[in-house]
Amino acid sequence: MDAVLPVVALSLLLGAIIALAFFNTYFRHRQSEVRSIANPDPKSISSSKPPPPKKSHPKPHSSDKDQNKRHHPLDLNTLKGHGDAVTGICFSSDGRNLATACADGVVRVFKLDDATSKSFKFLRINLPAGGHPMAVAFSDDASSIVVASHTLSGCSLYMYGEEKPKTSENKPQTKLPLPEIKWERHKVHDKKAILTLFGTSSTYGSADGSTIIASCSEGTDIILWHGKSGKSLGHVDTNQLKNTMAAISPNGRFIAAAAFTADVKTGMEKAENGFLEPALVLVADVWEIVYAKDGSVKEVPKVMQLKGHKSAVTWLCFTPNSEQIITASKDGSLRVWNINVRYHLDEDPKTLKVFPIPLHDSTGTTLHYDHLSISPDGKILATTHGSTLQWLSVETGKVLDTAEKAHDGDITCISWAPKTIPMGKAANLALILFGKEQVLVLATASADKKVKLWAAPSLLSS
Repeated sequence: MDAVLPVVALSLLLGAIIALAFFNTYFRHRQSEVRSIANPDPKSISSSKPPPPKKSHPKPHSSDKDQNKRHHPLDLNTLKGHGDAVTGICFSSDGRNLATACADGVVRVFKLDDATSKSFKFLRINLPAGGHPMAVAFSDDASSIVVASHTLSGCSLYMYGEEKPKTSENKPQTKLPLPEIKWERHKVHDKKAILTLFGTSSTYGSADGSTIIASCSEGTDIILWHGKSGKSLGHVDTNQLKNTMAAISPNGRFIAAAAFTADVKTGMEKAENGFLEPALVLVADVWEIVYAKDGSVKEVPKVMQLKGHKSAVTWLCFTPNSEQIITASKDGSLRVWNINVRYHLDEDPKTLKVFPIPLHDSTGTTLHYDHLSISPDGKILATTHGSTLQWLSVETGKVLDTAEKAHDGDITCISWAPKTIPMGKAANLALILFGKEQVLVLATASADKKVKLWAAPSLLSS
């Protein structure tokens, strides 16, 4: 019995020591956990916990903001404030004013003293109730503008000019005069909508230098107007299915129109199946504005046809010297025509150049151009298809630059400023490096409620 007691006592002592060691380790571990919760290590938190989420903005707003920032090297600026699709644009003769027609019923005239300005002052012209502006054209100066408006009862033309300031000796005028209607014409094309409105100063021959404006309806008629008085100067009929557009030459000598036409079959050509079939020769028509000795318009006879395209002519434009016309067709080609011919001796206009349209879809099919506009120096042709904007060399037909998705919607119209526009400190770095303080500017309007300003590409690209 005495021999067993020491063994039991030793066993109890060892058990107590083991138990003490276990509980000591346990309580130390718990104490360290309490410390780590009470006084967390910043490093351990940053590594173990994800960073707090950043404040996010709705995607549409952020994408719009990014779009407003220049996503293309030639994208200079965006004119904001339109409440609906922009259907027409026009520069004043000095290039410092840009008028826009918007489906929200408002015409806006932006002041462009700096093409890269962060904000632009603009004059707001509200049309009579129910009117939707379709196109705009400046008259004699930047303070006079002709607007084509469409209503349920038909089309109207309004000429807005500055209201005469009412001043007195005691109360000097503090606000700029608002534009007022100087003349108006209603149901000018029956109930047909006006597609295009082109104006220019008549300087050819005995013309008196006043502004003449051509309104082209979606029917078959084109009317020539005196910009200042609103008097109808002449009327032509394309005698086709319906018009696409019409333009006046810069010197006021010619009117040219593109229209949907019935197929004119002359001669034979080889079809894809190898058999001969009648060839299609589709035309664009040209009229001459004949002036009397007193400068008034005497008559507007048809003088020539541009024959050669094998599908519809989608758009055309005159070169700055008024001696050539560039046409785009659904046959996949561009043609440059010489119209400085002796048509009175039955001399036909000559095709100077034919270029394939260098724009294709994902399957390689050639696309057609919706709009054309040539730069005031006659060297760069701006073209559009849908929302794509492309610049070509007039000399070679080669692509100078392309802006895919230039707008978020289809481009509705384009126009070059007739003169260069200054650029401020916000100008594109590449343009500054080339030493360009002033730049040729192209304006584009779209169904996306925006008007954009683009710098002309370098001709070195060709």
